[in-house]
Amino acid sequence: MRLTRYTDFCFRVLIHVGLKGEALSTTREISDRYQISNNHLMKVVYDLNVLGYLETVRGKNGGIRLGRAPDSINLGTLIRETETDSALAECQTADNRCRIAPGCRLREVLSEALGAFLTVLDRYTLADLLEPKEELSRLLGLDFSQSALARNRAFKRAVR
Repeated sequence: MRLTRYTDFCFRVLIHVGLKGEALSTTREISDRYQISNNHLMKVVYDLNVLGYLETVRGKNGGIRLGRAPDSINLGTLIRETETDSALAECQTADNRCRIAPGCRLREVLSEALGAFLTVLDRYTLADLLEPKEELSRLLGLDFSQSALARNRAFKRAVR
C-alpha cells in the first residue's frame, strides 16, 4: 500500500505542530519548513481541524496547534480517516471487472495484509513519532531556545 500525498501531508502537519507543543504554527511556516505547497496544506489543515486533530486560533497572531494530546492520536485511525481508497488491487473495488475474481483468493489475502498493516499502525501514536524531539526540531529549524520557550509561556498566560 502506498499512502497518498494527502495522508503524508497530514502526518507532516501533525508532527510539526506536535513538536511545537502549545506554540502556534501557520500553514505558511509548515509549507516553508517542508518545502511543499501551502495550497495543499490549507486543505489538509482544514480537514484535520474538522476531524478534531487540530485547533485553529483566528486573528492576527492566530495559527494552529494540536487539538488532542499526541498520545491520543492513533496512527491507524488517522490513516483510516484520511485514506479514501484502501483497495490494493482492482478486485477490492466496487467496480471490479476481473474475470477470475469469483474464484480467486487474492482479494482475501490482500484484505488480510491490509488488516495486518493497519494493526501495526494501531500500536503507535503521534507521541511515538515526536521522538527524538530535539533532533526533529533541529531538522525542521524550530527554535526551542530558552527565550523562545519563555515567549511561549508568556503567550499562554496572556490568552488565559
